[in-house]
Amino acid sequence: MPEIVIPYKPRKLQKFLHEKIDKSRFSVCVLHRRAGKTVAMINHMIRAALTNPLPSPRYAFISPTFKQGKATAWDYIKQFAGKIPNTKFNESELRCDLPNGSRITILGAENDQSLRGIFLDGCVFDETQSIKPTIFPEVIRPALADRKGWCVFIGTPKGRNFFYDLYTDAKEKKDWFACMFKASETGILDQDELDAAKAVMSEDLYQQEFECSFQAAITGSYYGAIIEKLEEEGRIAEVQYDESLDVETWWDLGLNDSTSIWFAQRYKGEIRLIDYYENAGEGLDHYVNILDQKGYEYSKHILPHDVKVRELGNYGKSRLESLLELGIAGEVAPKLSIEDGIEAVRKSLPNCWFDKNKCRQGIEYLKAYQKKWDDKNQCFRNKPHHNYASHCADSFRTGIIGEGAEVSNWKETIAVNTNYIV
Repeated sequence: MPEIVIPYKPRKLQKFLHEKIDKSRFSVCVLHRRAGKTVAMINHMIRAALTNPLPSPRYAFISPTFKQGKATAWDYIKQFAGKIPNTKFNESELRCDLPNGSRITILGAENDQSLRGIFLDGCVFDETQSIKPTIFPEVIRPALADRKGWCVFIGTPKGRNFFYDLYTDAKEKKDWFACMFKASETGILDQDELDAAKAVMSEDLYQQEFECSFQAAITGSYYGAIIEKLEEEGRIAEVQYDESLDVETWWDLGLNDSTSIWFAQRYKGEIRLIDYYENAGEGLDHYVNILDQKGYEYSKHILPHDVKVRELGNYGKSRLESLLELGIAGEVAPKLSIEDGIEAVRKSLPNCWFDKNKCRQGIEYLKAYQKKWDDKNQCFRNKPHHNYASHCADSFRTGIIGEGAEVSNWKETIAVNTNYIV
């Protein structure tokens, strides 16, 4: 292959990243906004793809969503790989085929089932803080196994979530590299620009986006501050299953995506969350088997109100009827507005205890459950953002309102006896 010159001149920070990542199989890079991390990682993959001696090398740039990957990385791949003769681009699949048989693909993490079955020589997680935590250990890590591929995680903080755990663990693990670069340290953005950003951003948001603070509250989170307080109070600890108390389950049933289940015990006004389970692409029998395997004594199973909807693909039966056939006599939670349900959860959370190990995934999802951002008006809408955390939050809300949460009646029609109107 003739000499190829890619029009990429890395800055000092980018050179440092390339050198360190080359020496480690797994890397976690916490970087401030506009640090040049996406450009650096795209070029790192291109170089790796061109120099890989194995047959048909495969690389992936994984974003929280396919749409986001197209917006942030696709143009960069075309810009830099487009200078390589005989390179082909597939716009619909966001795939770049290099002349040596290597392939770089942009993937979205919103549908983890679509990522299964692939193999990878290397990959980059972009905006890792917003990606479902199970994607790497359950899907991508096995994809790297047979070719002993590498992986880089890049992003900015979003509370002490999966990305925080990756970063802190990487500092102690062999064959892992971890780094953090704040805007106040790199000099990439001048002080005038930082001052201008700080003037229009909340302090928490500025610290998160530019100073890489994992301690800042997740902007727009419904429950993040409350859960942080629970951690400070020691309510996220080892919460053992009490055999003298029955267990109730709280469900959210997905059709083509995740189903989530909380396991709770109640005692004198306290709610003890002892376990959490979530999966996708499985039938109802799978979740019934999970309940059996847990070995708990159950008193009730609280299901969302839409469980009564009949399904054409299920011989016209509802999922409530299907669960009953499988031995689960569920109680249907009352229909409540999302706003009222969220408020009920906020009022109940201070009375909760969480097992820090069995509920770890659920806790992180509750913290990540946030309001939807309105790009046009540059503000948060009073409406949840649907992402990987939604099913967990929905099942938790089902359990809370299923216990008799007070329902607002302001939207109900008031009956008026017109016989007394003159």
